[in-house]
Amino acid sequence: MTAQNGLWPAVEAARPATLLSVGPTLGVVMVVLALAATAVAAVGRLGHGPAVLRSAVRAAVQLALVSVVIATITRSIPLTAVFVVLMYLVAARVAGRRITTGRAAWWAAVPIGVATAPVIVLLLATGLVPPHGITVIPIAGILIGGALTATTLAGRRAVEELIHRRGEVEAALSIGLSDRDAAMEICRHHAATALIPALDQTRTVGLVTLPGAFVGMLLGGASPIAAGAVQLFVLIALLAVEAVAIVLTIELAARGRFGRPVTVARR
Repeated sequence: MTAQNGLWPAVEAARPATLLSVGPTLGVVMVVLALAATAVAAVGRLGHGPAVLRSAVRAAVQLALVSVVIATITRSIPLTAVFVVLMYLVAARVAGRRITTGRAAWWAAVPIGVATAPVIVLLLATGLVPPHGITVIPIAGILIGGALTATTLAGRRAVEELIHRRGEVEAALSIGLSDRDAAMEICRHHAATALIPALDQTRTVGLVTLPGAFVGMLLGGASPIAAGAVQLFVLIALLAVEAVAIVLTIELAARGRFGRPVTVARR
């Protein structure tokens, strides 16, 4: 028996395993949970009751469509590249609309793009990620998603601080600081807390949660060592991407590239 054949029993044993049993029961449970979340948000007057239900329905439709699309494009490098660019544009639009309105929202594309593109290029250039759609799309999605979250949090917090603490900005200007430096002194500290979720996720991995990359590789038949190595890479890459995105977002906010924040979350 060859080494490759020797691995086959383990792969075969893992192949039927899934995180959840896909079937009617799963569908019913998801519907119940979505309705429960909607009801709790409404009763608790969180202001997001309808948004919870719409988000759940939208996620179901989008994932169904994306599953079909990915199955079609993964063998084509040009189509894979187009799909990654589409993910990037959607992320930029979503982050921008959470921070501000109008054309200024597209400034969110800068931190997301600058943070993620070099990492993706590095992974492809070094051969760590093979140039296949089935590998590029998930990795790009993870990195773009992390940059989206970091940009949104940092942007909203920075702009809101600059508005709510306008008097302190003017005081800093009065002592000779430039517009950019005065704004940076006020918004940097609060906006920098956008990195805390990524830090907490990295610090508690394996102790509190087992993230998706780790679980997915285990279910796919990989060894715990290999799964752990990939998950560690993902977490460190996310830290790098989110740190860059946050720094650039704060810089853009301090330079006045974003307008007034969206005070009420979009539903």
